[in-house]
Amino acid sequence: MQEKRTYKYYDLIMAAFVAVLLCSNLIGVQKVSSIHLPFYGEYVYGAGVLFFPISYLFGDILTEVYGYARSRKVIWAGFGALIFASVMSLVVTYLPLPVDVPAATMQGNLEKQKAIEMIFGQTPRIVLASLTAFWLGEFVNSFVLAKIKLLMSGRLLFIRTIGSTVAGEIADSLIFYPIAFYGVWTNDQLVSVMIGNYFVKVLWEVVATPLTYIVVGFLKRAEHEDYYDRDTDFNPFSLET
Repeated sequence: MQEKRTYKYYDLIMAAFVAVLLCSNLIGVQKVSSIHLPFYGEYVYGAGVLFFPISYLFGDILTEVYGYARSRKVIWAGFGALIFASVMSLVVTYLPLPVDVPAATMQGNLEKQKAIEMIFGQTPRIVLASLTAFWLGEFVNSFVLAKIKLLMSGRLLFIRTIGSTVAGEIADSLIFYPIAFYGVWTNDQLVSVMIGNYFVKVLWEVVATPLTYIVVGFLKRAEHEDYYDRDTDFNPFSLET
């Protein structure tokens, strides 16, 4: 069991992690965009992929500095926040409109309602896909990073940050897109977006590696912590730290 102690920045990173997670899952998750790349053509990707990988960056930092068990608490905090956001979106989206208003006002309200439903009216499939994919992907990411750190005795941080993201994003992508969009998108579009988004997420981790080194180095010095999960219980359902 980890020694009970307090940290300067752990709570702040937890809050940032949850904020990024909520925003990336509520804003842009249903929008598909594209960019024309030389020698490739039209590259299709989901808009949310531009920001969601930041949550994996935070996950890497948490596990690397504070250990798997404390990262596990943050993952559960994010999971709870996603559940609340999903319930709130459902309730707010489908609250009835006022009926005793002028016709012009009613028309405007109906147009606003359609826009709200389009943006925030997540179907149960998308909610289930988001929750399941996030939960499994983040735990795979944290577990793989902790194990590689032990295996390599803390050397070569970039191998475990990138390697854990490769594994975690595979789990996330293979769960989220089929559950959320199979039968809604064409199979070609589903596979294209899933593969495209996966490589964008991994590339994001690679590009962010220098920043990861800076943040991890700062936190290890400031917190006087560089945790190795030698005796950690990796049960994802435990909240022991």
